[in-house]
Amino acid sequence: MDKFGIVLAAIGAILAALVPGIASAKAVSMGGVAGAGVITEDPSKFGKVLILQLLPGTQGIYGLLISFITLSQIGVLGGSSEISFVKGAMYLGACLPIIIVGYTSAIRQANASIASIHVVAKKPEQFGKAMIFPAMVETYAILALLISMLAINGITGINI
Repeated sequence: MDKFGIVLAAIGAILAALVPGIASAKAVSMGGVAGAGVITEDPSKFGKVLILQLLPGTQGIYGLLISFITLSQIGVLGGSSEISFVKGAMYLGACLPIIIVGYTSAIRQANASIASIHVVAKKPEQFGKAMIFPAMVETYAILALLISMLAINGITGINI
C-alpha cells in the first residue's frame, strides 16, 4: 500500500499543472477571440487588449508552480521518493485548491476579461477601471495558490 503514496502525490502534481493549464489555454483563447475583433476596428488598442487577454493565463502558471513544488517535495525531481500512502493522499489534497479554483477562476476571469475588452473597445481611456474586473477574479486564484503552497510545505515536516 505504501508504494501508492508516490502515485497519489504525483497525480496531485500532474493535475495541478494539467487542469489549470487547460483552463488558462481556453480562457486566453476566449480573450484572444474577443481581442481580435477589437483590433480589426482599431489596431492602436492592441496593447491594452493583449494585457486583458493574458490575465486568465496566470492560473496555468500557478498550477505549474504547485506542480514543481510538489514534485520537488516528493523526491521526483531529486532525492528520495519514499512517500507513505497517507502522505501521498495529503499531497494530492494539498494540490486540490489550485486544481479546482485554478480551473474555475481561469474561465470566470476570461468572462471578466472579455467584458473589459468590450469596455476598451468603446472607451479606451477606461482601461485602468476595466482591468480591475478580471483582477478581482485573480484574487481567488492567488488565494488557492497560497493555500496549496502552505499545505504542501506543511506536509514536508510530518512523519507518517
